[in-house]
Amino acid sequence: MTTSPAPCSRSWSISEDSLKRYVQFASESCIQDLLSASDSNRGIGINNGNDGWKVLTLENGVEISKRRSGNGSFHTFRSRWLLRSVSPEQFITVANAIDAAKQWDPDLVEARYIKDLDDNLSIIRLKFGDNSKPLFRNREFIVYERRETMEDGTLVVAVASLPKEIAAGLQPKQNNAIRGLLLQSGWVVERLEGDSCMVTYVVQLDPAGWMPKCFVNRLNNKLVMIIENLKKLAQACPIDGDDT
Repeated sequence: MTTSPAPCSRSWSISEDSLKRYVQFASESCIQDLLSASDSNRGIGINNGNDGWKVLTLENGVEISKRRSGNGSFHTFRSRWLLRSVSPEQFITVANAIDAAKQWDPDLVEARYIKDLDDNLSIIRLKFGDNSKPLFRNREFIVYERRETMEDGTLVVAVASLPKEIAAGLQPKQNNAIRGLLLQSGWVVERLEGDSCMVTYVVQLDPAGWMPKCFVNRLNNKLVMIIENLKKLAQACPIDGDDT
């Protein structure tokens, strides 16, 4: 009796030009979603039944809200923070995939740029180790990161996973690592008067099915709180032009 070989994960071989076109298209959609979520014309803490966002908490100028995703399985979570005495230039230095992942879990054993597709567009591998909390233990994410400055000076950073087939072709899964999916995330940093800014952070994470969806949604809610730690990192960054 012949034993059939175990099925392997599908992977797609893709040219760099095709990869760049795909990521530009996907990241543009993500950027538009982030800008819509930031909605600078709507005050913090105000529910608007037309946009689908439901305010969960509002404390000390920090709003946490959620919106049901298109497929209804996972919620998208959003935090909006008014950061005083933190300029957009300061915060944008820590608004990136790697610094955010370090806040998810400190046992980030690898954070490597796989490929730069453009000056503002990169592919990154994030790998958590054996000492991570159970939610991230041996999980890895293959994500793109795109950074844009809008005409009005608003800064946007979009970060999300590549489709699993493209990720497998670009970076084969190693050892016992489990691929998680960062469905959508990113920052919108808006300049306010003085050295202050309004920061919106959005995240929707699917940790590849290793925990019940209700716990995944709790995790997503927790992740939006990372701005507090990123704020502390940003405050330690010098402002351009300071000579002191």
